[in-house]
Amino acid sequence: MRQIVLDTETTGLSPANGDRIIEIGCIELLGRKPSGNNRHYYLNPEREIHAEAQRVHGLSLEFLADKPKFAQVAADLLDYLAGAELIIHNAPFDIGFLDAEWQRLGHGPTRQLAGGVIDTLLMAKEMYPGKRNGLDALCERLGVDNSSRTRHGALLDAELLAEVYICLTRGQDSLLMELDIGPSGSGHSDGSSLGLGQGQSASASDWSHLAIPLLQANPQERQAHEALLLELDQASKGKTLWRKLQPMPA
Repeated sequence: MRQIVLDTETTGLSPANGDRIIEIGCIELLGRKPSGNNRHYYLNPEREIHAEAQRVHGLSLEFLADKPKFAQVAADLLDYLAGAELIIHNAPFDIGFLDAEWQRLGHGPTRQLAGGVIDTLLMAKEMYPGKRNGLDALCERLGVDNSSRTRHGALLDAELLAEVYICLTRGQDSLLMELDIGPSGSGHSDGSSLGLGQGQSASASDWSHLAIPLLQANPQERQAHEALLLELDQASKGKTLWRKLQPMPA
């Protein structure tokens, strides 16, 4: 099972109004365990950054001026995401921006390119109704160390979300990720750099010492699960959430 925890930073809040992606961070999970095959891109948005957005992530046009444009990293990102299940916090936001970028290049939407999407914000709202379910709140609730998160950053946020997701889906305590931020780090496992600079570096997490079991449901459990889903689907007249989140047919 290949999953990719993904986060973006942007010039503003509305891709429909021309806002663009300026940073992408991805953490790959294989069998629910980080593989180290991550991606991190800083991108030149070719437009101004809203002051409110810059206060959140701290990225300036001056820093991004010599970074690649989205079109220059699109092929690598497409290949990396292909067929993987994406894990995103508040998925409609990030997917909306990715879809706008793909559309500019003549590609289909993200849900067709990937192998499905899990929205951890929806998951958290179902588990903790009426409570704050932002990333910082979830880190605090689940015992995930987010002390390095002084500002939003796509790769760091993806790393934190990966740990939050494991906690949400396994009910286990913090995996105690150690963020190894070096002077010339990279999101690529081969150590190459994609648009890093100005004292910024991609952090790397070494979870190789962790043994995370991956339990498969037996046939009887799968049959009982499908029966329950069918009952819920019939009771809601086809309006269940998983119907809305199912990947669109290619």
